[in-house]
Amino acid sequence: MSLLSDLVNLDLSSSTEKIIAEYIWIGGSGVDLRSKARTLPGPESDPSKLPKWNYDGSSTNQAPGEDSEIIIYPQAIYKDPFRRGNNILVMCDAYTPQGDPIPTNKRHNAAKIFSHSDVIAEEPWFGIEQEYTLLQKDVKWPIGWPIGGYPGPQGPYYCGTGADKAFGRDIVDAHYKACLYAGINICGTNGEVMPGQWEFQVGPSEGIAAGDQVWVARYILERITEIAGVVLSFDPKPIPGDWNGAGAHTNYSTKSMRSDGGFDVIRKAIGKLEKRHKEHMAAYGEGNERRLTGKHETADMNNFKWGVANRGASVRVGRETEKANKGYFEDRRPSSNMDPYVVTSMIAETTIIWQP
Repeated sequence: MSLLSDLVNLDLSSSTEKIIAEYIWIGGSGVDLRSKARTLPGPESDPSKLPKWNYDGSSTNQAPGEDSEIIIYPQAIYKDPFRRGNNILVMCDAYTPQGDPIPTNKRHNAAKIFSHSDVIAEEPWFGIEQEYTLLQKDVKWPIGWPIGGYPGPQGPYYCGTGADKAFGRDIVDAHYKACLYAGINICGTNGEVMPGQWEFQVGPSEGIAAGDQVWVARYILERITEIAGVVLSFDPKPIPGDWNGAGAHTNYSTKSMRSDGGFDVIRKAIGKLEKRHKEHMAAYGEGNERRLTGKHETADMNNFKWGVANRGASVRVGRETEKANKGYFEDRRPSSNMDPYVVTSMIAETTIIWQP
């Protein structure tokens, strides 16, 4: 008799050319991920050749019940690390039946910015450091923490090893490999300052691909924590008090910044970011004011400042960039629950297109 695990892992390639496509989209909160599966006649690598689909927007807080149909357009394809074989994950964005992007579809506007001729010419690269916290399922308290209590102070946990310092490494490693399998440009991972908190990095990715890859990497992580019976949190300050928050530091460069003398271009770009600081802060994630206090390796959200090798700055420039007189900078303001479509396109729009 077959075990359930045998059927879950059943290889379909020897009996049918049909594949399973898991369509993924962003729900009504702007941070929740939804998905559902459908059968396709055979392997496909071009999202434009995949059929559009629909879902009940009234069940995701994106449409009224009397007119609930939302249409999803396939935009990016990744290999499915859960079903494997030729099966795929499909990142989609959402539209009304009339073809208008719904309010939570931030990809549509981002794609417009990244298709601007000035932006295309600058070849913007992004590297996003996605922090997150793993919580115990029944009590919503970080894993490894005593229930109702606290571990020892921060210090030994950052990039730490050992059963009393690193909690959830099996989830982290499973996610790392699953992302590589899927074709996501995940470039690293590490334990963070607060115990039970981790980070993965995606990039360098160019243009709209940065947002697609971060969203699908989040989806894969959510699925893995589902299997592990652990709750995934992108709250920017999951534990009040003397504990680090969770951000999504966004590293950025353009062709001009990467070229000789690019440090001058970086300075000008940072100057533009300073002039639009309030606009960026309003778009950089919900609850970010609980994180950006000027403590715990952050700058106060009300005061923009930048510096070389300063992790208490809004924008940090690395020593190597200063030394080489070219390179990239890090926007440290985005929160862990930010929309990567919004953040990446806004940085590109402000630094390349916008004129003060």
